Amino acid sequence: MRLEGRQRRLTIFVGEPDHHGHPPLATEIVHRAQRAGLSRASVFRGVEAYGASNHIHTTRILSLSDDLPIAVVIVDRDEPIRALLPELNELIDVEVLKYVGRSATRQSTGRK
Repeated sequence: MRLEGRQRRLTIFVGEPDHHGHPPLATEIVHRAQRAGLSRASVFRGVEAYGASNHIHTTRILSLSDDLPIAVVIVDRDEPIRALLPELNELIDVEVLKYVGRSATRQSTGRK
């Protein structure tokens, strides 16, 4: 399916060991998105992250982790993304937040 115009991106962060029954949680999310007819979904394995526990999980050799971050990214029009959210709510606690990014001056200089 070819997407044109403005699209919505939904990013869901889970841990590598998270499962829904037998399949990994990320796999279950991708399969549900596919069944719902969404255009694209990808899974990315992170190399370092921290979450609610404030504990850093990393792939660095001295502190190998079995709980690396996984990002599931789904892209489609706004309506199909919003229609999928109730189904994802069965799997995880979903809270929709909007991140507006850095201001134009901070982006251009790279300073905080």
